[in-house]
Amino acid sequence: MKFRTLGSSELKLPVITFGAWAIGGWMWGGTDEKASIEAIKASIDAGVTAIDTAPIYGMGYSEELVAKATEGIPRDHLQLLTKCGMRWTGDKGTYLADAVDSKGQPVKIYKYAGKESIIEECNDSLRRLKTDYIDLYQIHWYDPTTPIDESMEALNRLLEQGKIRYAGVCNYDDQQLEAALKKTALISN
Repeated sequence: MKFRTLGSSELKLPVITFGAWAIGGWMWGGTDEKASIEAIKASIDAGVTAIDTAPIYGMGYSEELVAKATEGIPRDHLQLLTKCGMRWTGDKGTYLADAVDSKGQPVKIYKYAGKESIIEECNDSLRRLKTDYIDLYQIHWYDPTTPIDESMEALNRLLEQGKIRYAGVCNYDDQQLEAALKKTALISN
């Protein structure tokens, strides 16, 4: 497997990353737990060491499956990448879509990147992933209801606490990224 260093960081990722959106079942019509775990294990056996997931992928289910599939693998042999900022509990932020949670109950999805919410989501992801740190933690979508400075303050706090090794964003435009970079070191968009 070939590896590349992400930006100016020391994070070396394989050129192929396991994308765990579909295993969460959300928007994919369900998932088979055994097959999902086998798929992750097969990718690791093939040399893939990075797994990209997010809480919104199955309302936490994808992260839980990643933890099951990677149980027993030394943590320093993997790079776990997850995200924050898409909430299915509460109604803060910008409404995105209606969905159904893992119990079949209707939920509303909001893009929300408030400081306390990001910190809470990180702690929840750490618990679901059964790890004490996340290699790359990204804000999934820009949230126009929260100042970028506030969102970056949360990422800085998580970096200082060692809960995340690196921070990034997803789906930010040039102006949003420029404002974010004034407040924290980001290694991805």
